Amino acid sequence: MDCPYGDYMIGDASGKLMNEYGRYPCKIKCGVYALLVRGTAHATINVTEYDFKANDILLLEPGSFLLIREFSEDALVYWVVFSSKFLEKHTVNNRMSHSTLQLHTPKVSTTENHTQVLIAMYNTLIMALNAEPSMLDTDKMVHVFNLLRTSFDKFAHEQEGYLVKPLDRKTEIYQEYCQLVLAHYHEWHHVSQYADAMRLTLPHLCSTIKSVGERTAGDIIIEAIITDAKSQLKITNLQVKEIALNLGFDNVAFFNRFFKSHVGVTPKAYRNG
Repeated sequence: MDCPYGDYMIGDASGKLMNEYGRYPCKIKCGVYALLVRGTAHATINVTEYDFKANDILLLEPGSFLLIREFSEDALVYWVVFSSKFLEKHTVNNRMSHSTLQLHTPKVSTTENHTQVLIAMYNTLIMALNAEPSMLDTDKMVHVFNLLRTSFDKFAHEQEGYLVKPLDRKTEIYQEYCQLVLAHYHEWHHVSQYADAMRLTLPHLCSTIKSVGERTAGDIIIEAIITDAKSQLKITNLQVKEIALNLGFDNVAFFNRFFKSHVGVTPKAYRNG
């Protein structure tokens, strides 16, 4: 899912509309800044579930997986989207936040006063965008992007516990493992491959992941593969064989069995459902 119209988009959505997007997961190619003005939300981002409340800010980096599970009926979210093309041209390494590689969560919480400032900024952008002629263009949005990025970083550093500061070696291993899975799930399907890359024994890695995350190391790999498969099945027109190859399966029959064993239906049935 990328920005469908040009380099950027600005808008808002109700909880009802956002729930319409929650039918299946998607892989984000664009970058998203979103502010929950009111209501609550629950979503899975990459391999972790998050709860959102009013005054929470979400940053979705390109390559993130998003599954909207539920928005409250009274929810209202303001968002600014930057296309992958915009980010490639105007950021370093296609990253949206200076501290992305250190972040523990894609959300930060701010105060009501800060939220009102962000709302005023959003309303100003909307008026500028809708003016005749429009007062916004890509060059101006570069400045908006930099303002949003530095503001997000400021909120992040002020929020206690936001930056990744592992309390122990087990937590550090868990975080490193999840990052590796998100980077390599389409080519590495076995926990032993990650253990080798991390220079850990397989039993030690498996026991550590289970003790910290309450999920097995294999479950995390499976979740990443299935999430991407669902996204490609619903959003693209790729054949099942092409999707299987994209996810590292040379045998489409094996991919079909793998998908059905974890989802309950075949890839074709999921796409048509």
